[in-house]
Amino acid sequence: MILQQIIERLYEIPIEKIDLQDALQAIDQLKLSLNRGDVRAADNYSENWKVHTWVKKGILLAFRTGVLREFPGDDVFSFFDKDTMGIRQFTVNQGVRIVPGGSVARDGAYLAKGVVMMPPSYVNIGAYVDEGTMIDSHALVGSCAQIGKHVHLSAAAQIGGVLEPIGSMPVIIEDDVFIGGNCGIYEGTIVKRRAVIAAGVILTGGTPVYDLVHRTIHKKSSTSPLTIPEGAVVIAGNRKLDHPFAQEHNLSIYTPIIIKYRDEKTDASTVLEESLR
Repeated sequence: MILQQIIERLYEIPIEKIDLQDALQAIDQLKLSLNRGDVRAADNYSENWKVHTWVKKGILLAFRTGVLREFPGDDVFSFFDKDTMGIRQFTVNQGVRIVPGGSVARDGAYLAKGVVMMPPSYVNIGAYVDEGTMIDSHALVGSCAQIGKHVHLSAAAQIGGVLEPIGSMPVIIEDDVFIGGNCGIYEGTIVKRRAVIAAGVILTGGTPVYDLVHRTIHKKSSTSPLTIPEGAVVIAGNRKLDHPFAQEHNLSIYTPIIIKYRDEKTDASTVLEESLR
């Protein structure tokens, strides 16, 4: 609570007037707490996700106060970034498996025991990745995204990040979700537990999702994000456009479709390859 109050106060001070030592101390403490999972950018209280804006403010404070520097590595790997934005360092006792080949987690990201990162993949600051999750090659976990237990992010899956606006919900992927290859989940979309997002599906705040099973349409509203129901199986589809020119040329628009809800057949097709872990 004290850290929250310090960050809230520092965030309101113009950068030219800020006490840099105080700011850097608060930023280091925040990143340490994020690394341990003690604080999160969003939490699930009684099935309702809540954004912690002060955590985002602390991350933005790190960007504002940082200066560009070189982080020397070896002849192959070095990078240039704000000096407040280093790479997360792990020990073998933490039980995170990072396969060699260019995978990186930024300092201030939480990866729980049993997480696997295949090369190359990236987890940004403020992200939370829970136990047993697989992050496959070319997959991205964006800033402040919240990933549950035993999630599978297939190759080239993109989980969008968000820092501003401060109050915006990050992307939420709940427990036991399967995200297919080349999927994109953006703009604060919530994917409820055990859902399956088939390869190539794109979900954004402006994307209506048509539920064939329940004959309804899931949309983002002014008070709630786009939410994919528990156990939904979402595939990439299309729908015809009513515009005369579109009808003349047989045009259609991309539309994600809930084709069914998870069953034993779905479970068999999405089972993780435990022998590879």
